[in-house]
Amino acid sequence: MHIRIYYEDTDCGGIVYHANYLKFCERARSEIFFALGEVPYEQSKSFVVKSLEANFHKSAVLGDTIEVKTQIKEIKKATLVLSQEIYRGEEKLFDMEVKLAFVDTQRARPVLITPKIREILCKQ
Repeated sequence: MHIRIYYEDTDCGGIVYHANYLKFCERARSEIFFALGEVPYEQSKSFVVKSLEANFHKSAVLGDTIEVKTQIKEIKKATLVLSQEIYRGEEKLFDMEVKLAFVDTQRARPVLITPKIREILCKQ
């Protein structure tokens, strides 16, 4: 997924604010579904972030075009582990590994990833 960096993404010095890298990765995760005409949830079931480890290498700045690359590392019954990297051209700016849990949001508890969601992820 390609993203243009706008003023709203930056601090007063024109450098992307650190939390926005997490937002860019979230958008890319959702885009996996949106690109197929689907949504990243099913009824009251959706993914929530369980844990993540992030590494900041270099800064994106106002006007840059960045690319978010997402790779599925592991799919279990109720969890998903992804590796996500952000590049400006060939230059790596950011990477993270994120573990997502599939939960029933009404009951606030983990549930099995539904067959439909699993099928969409396996197409990735």
